[in-house]
Amino acid sequence: MTGDWHPQWILLLGTMYAMVLGGAIGFEREMKDRPAGFRTHMLVSGAASLLVGLGPLILADPAFAGRASFLRLDPIRLVEATITGVAFIGAGTIFSHRSKEHVAGITTAASLLMVAVIGIVVALRYYLLALLVSAMTLLVLLGLTWVEKKFRRND
Repeated sequence: MTGDWHPQWILLLGTMYAMVLGGAIGFEREMKDRPAGFRTHMLVSGAASLLVGLGPLILADPAFAGRASFLRLDPIRLVEATITGVAFIGAGTIFSHRSKEHVAGITTAASLLMVAVIGIVVALRYYLLALLVSAMTLLVLLGLTWVEKKFRRND
């Protein structure tokens, strides 16, 4: 979009917001010394937001105006592409910490998926929903740890 910078600034601010929310969740993972921490979660959330947010910008770009009949925005396809990429990263966190007796990294992989979805939600401009889901995710990661410890059986 050559003449109108406003939508790009909106997308940039949304990407930054998604990175902050993802970073809050990544910070918890970092403090627990998990395979993917603060920076990884920020980047995944920001990338998801940017990728999904680019769709409407591309369609509104005057360079593509003559090709509008060929271009279609399907937000679900952008979401699918994002989730596929995150699944690859998540699988890497699980396999890199797997042993014969113990599989680690599943919660971190799940948190990476969650921050990607939070990024997508931000790109779709559901800012309050993204904030509340981030808080719920932190509640699960931080608040339920004591429940696990309290009820965990000693084998």
